[in-house]
Amino acid sequence: MLSAKSVFEEILDNDESFRLFCSIAASGEAQGGWENGRIAALVPEGERALAPKIARHGADEDKHGRIFNALLRKRGLAPVEVPHETDYTMLLEKHGIGLAHEQLRADKPLTVQDIVTYLAHSRVTEQRASEQMRLLLKYFADHPDIGRAVRMISGDEDNHLAYCHEELLRLARAGHGRAIQRALRECALAEIGVYRDVSLAVMDHMGRVLGWPPVKRQVLAAGIHGVYAYERLVGWRRMVSLEMPERRDALGGPAAPAPGFA
Repeated sequence: MLSAKSVFEEILDNDESFRLFCSIAASGEAQGGWENGRIAALVPEGERALAPKIARHGADEDKHGRIFNALLRKRGLAPVEVPHETDYTMLLEKHGIGLAHEQLRADKPLTVQDIVTYLAHSRVTEQRASEQMRLLLKYFADHPDIGRAVRMISGDEDNHLAYCHEELLRLARAGHGRAIQRALRECALAEIGVYRDVSLAVMDHMGRVLGWPPVKRQVLAAGIHGVYAYERLVGWRRMVSLEMPERRDALGGPAAPAPGFA
């Protein structure tokens, strides 16, 4: 029977597909770490209290990248070059979502509107990351190879999502509510398209590595298109709502270490 769990199991059990999976994940996390590090350095004067939390977010992302690389080393595998069509973070930037790398490479301080853009982008993408890790947690929390990594990363992603909710609500109270809602909606609608395209590309690469028959590829592609259709119609709304999280000040301390990984 074809299920999310069986597909993930196939990917994890084959060295080449596992290598590609971890390489894509590590690359995205490392890029997220760099982006957050630069944003923390460029926070405007009036938002300097936010800088340590942004830096903590970046440190977590860097840690996740090291964890995925450690999982590769544990199996005696080296990272592979990430196909550009599977590079989620790069494609989001190409679609104008979040802050451009050119802006982050400069030394000019960001504006409060830039911080709104950053947090809206993070709120949408962290929703996706939290959901993906919860799915892996559901199936592989006790897996001998990746279980501990999945539990650790899932907890971090939940913290990141809570932090985004709390900070966006703070900025909404400060008078930025309309800008926040506009940024969230634009980001969510763009993200679901990028996520669909990346998912199709990843499944295509995995299908070739694992030798999936055409029917299986077609079924998986249909499922991805079905998710996109639902998200385009109503599912995007879960990415733009804001509510005070149970986890308050979720990024208020240093990044948790990852002993045994990095």
